[in-house]
Amino acid sequence: MKDLSGKTAIVTGASKGIGAEVAIKLADEGAKVVVNFSGSKDAADGVVQKIKASGGEAVAIQADVSKTADVKRLFAMALDYFGRIDILVNNAGIMITKTIEQTTDEDFERQFNINVKGVFNTMREAATHLSDNGSIVNFSTSVNRIMLPGYGTYVATKAAVEQLTRVFSKEIGHRGINVNTVSPGPTNTELFTAGKSNEVIGRLASLSAFNRIGETKDIAGVVAFLVSDDAKWISAQNIGVNGGMA
Repeated sequence: MKDLSGKTAIVTGASKGIGAEVAIKLADEGAKVVVNFSGSKDAADGVVQKIKASGGEAVAIQADVSKTADVKRLFAMALDYFGRIDILVNNAGIMITKTIEQTTDEDFERQFNINVKGVFNTMREAATHLSDNGSIVNFSTSVNRIMLPGYGTYVATKAAVEQLTRVFSKEIGHRGINVNTVSPGPTNTELFTAGKSNEVIGRLASLSAFNRIGETKDIAGVVAFLVSDDAKWISAQNIGVNGGMA
């Protein structure tokens, strides 16, 4: 028996990067997986096909998590396909790196709408649609633990996610649902590496105890543990998955 057999998971922003790896890992552990995407339909379909090729069950569902109506539709369609929702992984997010002086109103609003309102929208739906004894994992960042110029608005969104997680864990814990955040360090994804030179990536890699940046599998394994029954006594925590970066 696999750890997540009989459970259904929604993974937001699962068409690529960490989200795709998490979706594949949860499916490997026996979960049926909803691969959420906003605009990358072909990539999401590719993740679904990869899961099905390994004997798993998955479906790709488009939804912009920053939009309330989209999130309601995402949960409704997930229930139509699989009959239940046990796991929510909030991976969808964007990173705009600019100094505070250079950050426009549009930059600010876009990051907060996706990174914070997206988590708020899905947790609000989870409050009534997630099965008892389910699990929620939200994504923060280890950049919150250091002061990197250019990341001000981004880390502000992730700090908000951490606080939403802590409060929601107390609001929904009576149903046996645990809620945690994971905070990856620099990870080898398109989101992280875009626009960075090898020198910059090497400098960030040197911050870890292993002198490398993370790989998506490093993160997915921790998420899979946190949504398993073995982790039910862990809630309202922020787990750094960063190779000892900070």
